[in-house]
Amino acid sequence: MMLLRALLILLALPAAAAEWDVAPGALSETLARAEAGDTLLLRPGTYRETVAVDRAVTIEGGGKAVIDGGGKGTVITVTAPDVTLSGLTVIGSGASHETLDSGIKLTKGATGAVVRGNVLKGNLHGVDVHGARDALVAGNLIEGRQDRHMNARGNGVYVWNAPGAVVERNDIRWGRDGIFVNTSKRNIFRDNRFRELRFAVHYMYANFSEVTGNLSIGNDLGYAVMFSRRVKVADNISIGDREHGVMLNYANDGIVTGNLVRGVKDRCAFLYNANKNTFSGNRFEGCEIGIHFTAGSEGNTITGNAFIGNRTQVKYVSTRWVEWSDEGRGNYWSDFAAYDVNGDGIADTPYRPNDSMDHVLWTQPSAKLLLGSPAVQLVRWSQSAFPALLPGGVVDSHALMRPVEIPVPEWEMNHD
Repeated sequence: MMLLRALLILLALPAAAAEWDVAPGALSETLARAEAGDTLLLRPGTYRETVAVDRAVTIEGGGKAVIDGGGKGTVITVTAPDVTLSGLTVIGSGASHETLDSGIKLTKGATGAVVRGNVLKGNLHGVDVHGARDALVAGNLIEGRQDRHMNARGNGVYVWNAPGAVVERNDIRWGRDGIFVNTSKRNIFRDNRFRELRFAVHYMYANFSEVTGNLSIGNDLGYAVMFSRRVKVADNISIGDREHGVMLNYANDGIVTGNLVRGVKDRCAFLYNANKNTFSGNRFEGCEIGIHFTAGSEGNTITGNAFIGNRTQVKYVSTRWVEWSDEGRGNYWSDFAAYDVNGDGIADTPYRPNDSMDHVLWTQPSAKLLLGSPAVQLVRWSQSAFPALLPGGVVDSHALMRPVEIPVPEWEMNHD
């Protein structure tokens, strides 16, 4: 009786997870024989096949296994929960945007999938998180295609309807957008590096999410948040991007804090119909325009930021005044010859970045020919002497005497 009971207990226990030694050419065959919880250890070499992962296994490439899809469809498709893919080099996806051909695709059934420490090169999309909840994409090198116009390429990581997805510590280059998220929520994108892309991070209809600690270098645009609510954009860096460092377009109730934008050829920050956002502790430096806001972008709190060496600090056309300080604390302006008699760190006079000539120049660019004329200088002098003559716009009643400092870690700039 005791022997029978022990036998029944042993039969009820789950079988120990197996490890499979997989040679090139045998990956799909071995996967069909594996059980949930097993680990497939790939030998060095090239596996010329597309792979469908339909059970909860770990596939480990050890950094020397190459999976080549041969230019057709998606290379690895995951449909089961709790799958881990690591140490793989994935190449050779198809080129169809209609089917979102990718190096790795995580479908709706791939809850909790982990894609870690892989190299994905030359695929249309690198990783497509397509409906998989709570997925993790971490520590991968993703290099997109370069053989077509940028807008015709795919994204490094595409996140669609994938609540809880985390994308972190990836190095993403070429392709179209570094991370493109559409119709999702509660996503975290942190500590990634983006180079030579259209957008580093591109939000569309994605709420309650965060973009933190990322580095964007030499892209068309750094961090674009569109048609989204309650997105936190914090502690990111944009260096030498071409159009905008941070853009909010129909983005509301967000937080933009602790970001460094430097050397952008157009605007450090651009707000278009973006309302009830908080901008604090950012450093906007060396751009053509420090911050441009338009199309009803009002009701935002803008305090504790530094505007340094921008050709135009603020571009805003309005007939009424908008206050850019909060609870007695404004922003730092490098072109403001301020004084602080009582030494409290707050300028003793208000700062107004624009005058009526700025408004004329923005609406009538040909008027730039008159900039050096005595009449223009007289108008500007009279407005500085008599602020009541100013047409409306931004006023900072409590400008700061010192700027916020945001260092750029040297390893982030020099690491290839």
